[in-house]
Amino acid sequence: MSPRPEPPVSAVPVAAYLHIPFCRRRCYYCDFAVSIVGDRPPLPSPSSPAAPDGHGSRAIATYIETLCQEIEATSSGPPLETIFFGGGTPSLLSSQQLGQVLHTLKTRFGIAPGAEISMEVDPDTVKGDMLVRYQELGVNRVSLGVQAFQDQLLAACGRTHRRHHIDRALQRLQDAGLTNISLDLISGLPQQTLAQWSESLEMAIATGVPHLSVYDLIVEPRTAFSRWYRPGEAPLPSEAVTAQMYREAQARLTQAGYQHYEVSNYAKPGFQCRHNRIYWHNQPFYGFGMGAASYQQQHRLTRPRTQAEYRQWVQAFAASGTGALDSATPDSPTEQLLDTLMLGLRLAEGLSLNRLAQQFGHKAVQEIISALSPFQQKGWVLYSPPDTPSKITSPLQQSQYRVRLSDPEGFLFSNVVLSALFEALSDE
Repeated sequence: MSPRPEPPVSAVPVAAYLHIPFCRRRCYYCDFAVSIVGDRPPLPSPSSPAAPDGHGSRAIATYIETLCQEIEATSSGPPLETIFFGGGTPSLLSSQQLGQVLHTLKTRFGIAPGAEISMEVDPDTVKGDMLVRYQELGVNRVSLGVQAFQDQLLAACGRTHRRHHIDRALQRLQDAGLTNISLDLISGLPQQTLAQWSESLEMAIATGVPHLSVYDLIVEPRTAFSRWYRPGEAPLPSEAVTAQMYREAQARLTQAGYQHYEVSNYAKPGFQCRHNRIYWHNQPFYGFGMGAASYQQQHRLTRPRTQAEYRQWVQAFAASGTGALDSATPDSPTEQLLDTLMLGLRLAEGLSLNRLAQQFGHKAVQEIISALSPFQQKGWVLYSPPDTPSKITSPLQQSQYRVRLSDPEGFLFSNVVLSALFEALSDE
């Protein structure tokens, strides 16, 4: 795969992530900032009428007002080129609520022509008329949270949908004319077998969607799974089995015409997620909403994870007349370097040594090459054009090279590689 042009280093975000925290129930693996609204919409009342295509919860309506208040209080910038609604379950929003947020973004920043506007959608929330209204508002990319195609696995991880919901959702997406669709799959689920994983991969390929995100289950603290299971122990698959699942996904999906463009992501040509590439290139972005993180002017800022605390934070932010970054500590040059390596090495094209030298100096590049040497010998780290690290010594030589992880083994052992980099480059 030839490397895509790297974006210029920018100080002003052109991407925005919006966190919609509401879910009908919490999945057993989820540690995101979410609020549970239950399986059934509440009955409408004069003070809180149910939206025709949304959940109708007063809590959602109140949250949207607070979210828009945060956007309005943020310093304006250039038009947004990517917008991503994540969650939670953003598809619980009515079209009126979604339109309210997009109107606020457009008023504050503008939305560039051809902007990528993505929304995460749960299969059992997809309605045909809702999709049409979402598209009319500008949504042009949908990420469908499939996770698995087997009902017993979906039940085992606390999902609300089942296989028939997936089939119906895909049909409705097709009927609505949406073509930029991504499916999420999770490997390493409790009692998941290699045969079931192979079946899910084949079913995902058969849908014809142009993008697939394939994640390995991580047992996060404070989740139901963390109370029930220990990584590597039954009924979770062993590390050897999950590694084989990763290799099988790479083999089957690339054979089916998907480019493995990032550790966990595969796309047909022209369908890579533009928004997520902003993250992987360590470019600035806005984050709005409960628990959302933003990255501006080398400052990373995460908002409170509960609705009450987030609402208080927004009120204080709006009243202060100063930037929210005032409360954040800027990343040090070393932190910026480590973030750039951690994120950029997730991409198939890796990183330009010339770009690294321009940002962090030629000495830093030599330290990176030295730390990566053992993994280059293992075949996990590759240079383009191919060469030995000992020959990449001068600034002129460095400018001609890129460094990347091999696929699949380098990606599979990326945490080992990154740990060595962090140890070699950290300030301590």
